[in-house]
Amino acid sequence: MAELLRVATAGSVDDGKSTLIGRLLFDTKSLFTDQLAAVERTSRERGDGYVDLALLTDGLRAEREQGITIDVAYRYFATPRRSFILADTPGHVQYTRNMVTGASTADLALLLVDARKGIVEQTRRHAFLASLLRVPHLVLCVNKMDLVDFDREVFEKIKEDFRRFAAKLEIVDVTTIPVSALTGDNVVSRSPSTPWYDGSSLLHHLEELHTASDRNLIDVRFPVQWVVRPRSEELHDYRGYAGQVAGGVIKPGDDVIVLPSGLTSRVAGIDTYDGPVDEAFPPMSVTVRLEDDLDVSRGDMIARPNNQPTVGQDLHLMVSWMVDAPLRRRARVGIKHTTRSVRAMVTDVSYRVDIDTLHRDEAVDSLGLNDIGRIALRTTSPLCYDPYHRNRNTGSVLLIDEVSGTTLGAGMIL
Repeated sequence: MAELLRVATAGSVDDGKSTLIGRLLFDTKSLFTDQLAAVERTSRERGDGYVDLALLTDGLRAEREQGITIDVAYRYFATPRRSFILADTPGHVQYTRNMVTGASTADLALLLVDARKGIVEQTRRHAFLASLLRVPHLVLCVNKMDLVDFDREVFEKIKEDFRRFAAKLEIVDVTTIPVSALTGDNVVSRSPSTPWYDGSSLLHHLEELHTASDRNLIDVRFPVQWVVRPRSEELHDYRGYAGQVAGGVIKPGDDVIVLPSGLTSRVAGIDTYDGPVDEAFPPMSVTVRLEDDLDVSRGDMIARPNNQPTVGQDLHLMVSWMVDAPLRRRARVGIKHTTRSVRAMVTDVSYRVDIDTLHRDEAVDSLGLNDIGRIALRTTSPLCYDPYHRNRNTGSVLLIDEVSGTTLGAGMIL
């Protein structure tokens, strides 16, 4: 099976995010005939002078009428080398929460810049969010190069401007590519219009990107999602614990500890749908069998005795708030962390981040829609967690409305 790469687009309004995804789908022949025919028909009906590939991801009526992206649209395609899930995220400030949603699980962020405009406020905002969300890789696509006659000086200036800004952020891997999503230059294949560019095309970069080192293979973290008890004659005594490996490498014979109880045992075997395996690592979904019959249930965490996550009730988070009602001190929320759900109360709102300047506003006492800030909360029962910068799986939480079940915000544990 080809390795999967999750990609999120980002950037300002009209920088060409949807068009770029449409171009990737079109040039890799990942479209059905009826999909392309529908886009061509809609483009003609609207009086467009070209086939608007952005229509492949802008599915809402409001998106097509306004020519913008509002919701996150996911598209899947594959090449012989790799499979891809593309998240087309909005560029408008008021839809920042949707960008956070799309980028939260991404391995790579495609940050688009209009070559005529250069680095703008929303470029900096989305770069900061990608850094905050610990997206391991970032590609700066200088788009619409055809509208500046593929001028190398324009490209180099934008590249340098972004390099200076990115130096303030925790972005490890940045690649800059000159492209034209509309005409396909440097998207799937190298373009003769940029003889001065000696890098790879966008698709080639995505196919060859090394991601194995992005996963935490040191800290064993296995949140239990389900206790498997078949209760059949052939599996009368079978007891396993199903879930997705969130970190580290688990092997039969490993000594393990179950948290928060602190009970210890040893791994007897690891089963998958296709049969037993010799080891399990992120993001494999497996069933772990232990040598001892322990009291293990959904929400527990299996780790190594000498390498345990923090177990506690007092958390400090960076939160992206996603609803109109403000988040204030003493607010009561539900917390979804890995496979565990608990209740919590906000004990402090420390500051709000000014995304434009990256300064902290410590005078605030609440967070509003699309705000990002630091809070503290106390849960009703302990969570087993790691800092977000060490493990995105065990270091992230969702804040939930206890009554409606609505997602209120996304949090990153500090």
